[in-house]
Amino acid sequence: MRTATLFLLTTSALFSAPAFAQDAIPTADESTAENEIVVFGQGQTRQVQELKTEDVTILAPGTSPLKAIEKLPSVNFQSADPFGTYEWSSRVTIRGFNQNQLGYTLDGIPLGDSTYGNNNGLHIGRAIAPENIGVTRVSQGAGSIGTQSTNNLGGTLEFFSLDPVDGFGADANLTYGSENTVRAFARVNFGESDGIRGFISGTYHNAEKWKGGGDQRNWMINAKAIIPVGEAEFDAYFSYSDRAEQDYQDLSLEMISRLGYDHDNYSPDYATAIRAAQGIFVAPINNLDDSYYDASGLRKDTLAAYGLTAPLGEGVTFKIKAYYHDNTGQGTWGTPYVASPTGLPMSVRTTEYDIQRGGVFGSLEAEVGDHTISVGGWYEHNDFTQARRFYAYESLTNPGRDHQKFMRNPFFTQWLFDFNTDTLQYHVQDKISMGDLTINLGWKGFQVNNEADPRVQGSLAAGKIKSRDWFQPHAGVAYKLSGNAEVFGGFTQATRAFVSSATSGPFSTTQAGFNALRARGLKPEESDTYELGARFNNSTFNGVLGVYYVNFRNRLLGIPTGPGIVGNPSILQNVGSVRSLGFEAAGDVRLGGGLTLFASYSYNDATYRDDVIVPGVVPLTIPIKGKSVVDTPKHLLKGEIAYDSDSLFGRIGANYMSKRYFTYTNDQSVGSRVIVDATLGYRFDLGMRKPVEVQLNATNLFDKRYVSTIGSNGFGNSGDNQTLLAGAPQQFFVTAKVGF
Repeated sequence: MRTATLFLLTTSALFSAPAFAQDAIPTADESTAENEIVVFGQGQTRQVQELKTEDVTILAPGTSPLKAIEKLPSVNFQSADPFGTYEWSSRVTIRGFNQNQLGYTLDGIPLGDSTYGNNNGLHIGRAIAPENIGVTRVSQGAGSIGTQSTNNLGGTLEFFSLDPVDGFGADANLTYGSENTVRAFARVNFGESDGIRGFISGTYHNAEKWKGGGDQRNWMINAKAIIPVGEAEFDAYFSYSDRAEQDYQDLSLEMISRLGYDHDNYSPDYATAIRAAQGIFVAPINNLDDSYYDASGLRKDTLAAYGLTAPLGEGVTFKIKAYYHDNTGQGTWGTPYVASPTGLPMSVRTTEYDIQRGGVFGSLEAEVGDHTISVGGWYEHNDFTQARRFYAYESLTNPGRDHQKFMRNPFFTQWLFDFNTDTLQYHVQDKISMGDLTINLGWKGFQVNNEADPRVQGSLAAGKIKSRDWFQPHAGVAYKLSGNAEVFGGFTQATRAFVSSATSGPFSTTQAGFNALRARGLKPEESDTYELGARFNNSTFNGVLGVYYVNFRNRLLGIPTGPGIVGNPSILQNVGSVRSLGFEAAGDVRLGGGLTLFASYSYNDATYRDDVIVPGVVPLTIPIKGKSVVDTPKHLLKGEIAYDSDSLFGRIGANYMSKRYFTYTNDQSVGSRVIVDATLGYRFDLGMRKPVEVQLNATNLFDKRYVSTIGSNGFGNSGDNQTLLAGAPQQFFVTAKVGF
């Protein structure tokens, strides 16, 4: 069947286009025209856009590049903090696919699936500082064929680090703002474009939470070097990150009505938390789950990579890169459901992570006449240890535990697993250039072996499971109508591998449930993406129009069996398919004199195609057929106006998102909202390498009170659920930047 599918697509190439990693990947300088806000993938055979460094750095310093891409069509980003870096709340969806169904890489290095559970990678915010990113590329479809990812059912997000070529120099900035935010960044650049070059940087960021008690802190070191040797080029990258974030309380609609958007955990009020755990509440709080004492996410990451790019002959290029990632993490929660052996009515519950993963990927590309043929592969081995442990608070008057620090000496381990995951992926592609017509044909395949070895099993599953799909076809075309206009179209088929984790995927259920999953043949999720579009670019206007159809099948659903803090095993099963139909449009207008306008609009009609049948003595039918997909707004509208002269610069941007459902039956939702951010700055020429800049940023300029993240504790079938996070209120930040 799939061979026939590829044959038909090959013979009807004018109606198809793939997502290819090797589609003439430009450098930061090559891919961004002067004064161009967004690059809309000119010449590409798929829907793709790029942002340059300035699109991130004009935002409040330290802002996540994920927040920067929210202005692109079909991108829905949410976070409960002003920078978009608070990982418990950080969510990005594209065309209705959630963040763990997207692919992420940094200079090709796989970053995993971006889940908070942290089983196979790390967030981009822990891999590189925003100032060190040269290009951010977003593919809204199933993404690049050569991306090192086995979960990109939807799009891919590829980040490329800066390649400094301007000789020796230093850049630094210092930020102060709301909630006593202090951020410092410094980078030393060295080398020339034709010689050894690179940078080393350090970042420190600390901000008090905008409500409740606690801080969100991180510091990071990045270093990069490029070493030419003859016609070959070696590259090396290193990053160390230490992040500690105290959490905001998850809310429900009822809680927001009763307690307000500013309601949070008890910390630092330990005495009130103790009384609540004893059942003594202070109105309007009236139950254990309204507030907990404290909670946090702690992460330490080391990432290193070493690569080689070398010509093997005329028109033949070989690339290879090896990488290693080490992570230690804890998610802490002050739970009133388990008492401390010291006699206190609550304890600290943790989920603990320990990752050691390493891998290698490479490609061989040859130009043969009108053809550019590429083959590539990727292998990774991941040792992941995950545990659920409990730690005692010290006394009724002193917690004796700091949620900003790693917990030690548990009194109880509920479960402890060693997970081993082996990933093998390959791809083959042929880019055919025939004047104004470009055709791409290819496929990728993978096998992922997952194994769970219990050291303390508890009530969860152990064993082995495998996902394999050796043929996932991609095909497509781009045709130039003129020097300014082109059309493109494409088809992509993708499969998402199972993950190895006790908190998500096939091992997050009971042993009996896992055995039943294997017996009835649990299938990995798959998607077929079709897209058609047109681009136009001249000296004044740069834009894109696109339409798409996505068939998402074998959807996996983990059905929760209790409150998030209790941590009961979920029930995982295939529950049918999803259909998405959508329209995308984006463009920027260069008005001259440094003035530019940008706008994007996207419409997405994503619906479930099947009811969910919950197995049991009496099977339960959840009527969701025809309902809208959770956390998928139908309308996204973004716009901004920017000005940049030799001295004065500024930007104001508005982001509209329509209603979002957070239950599968669509009986609960959060309303639409418009959020406005703004930047105003001035450059002073003091004879240094770069002008000195003073930049003022305002986030949520009009102080809108709204729900940002939905689904922080998953999605329920119906009824209100404690799975919402409030968006940050109006905040201001001032930054001084120097380059010398």
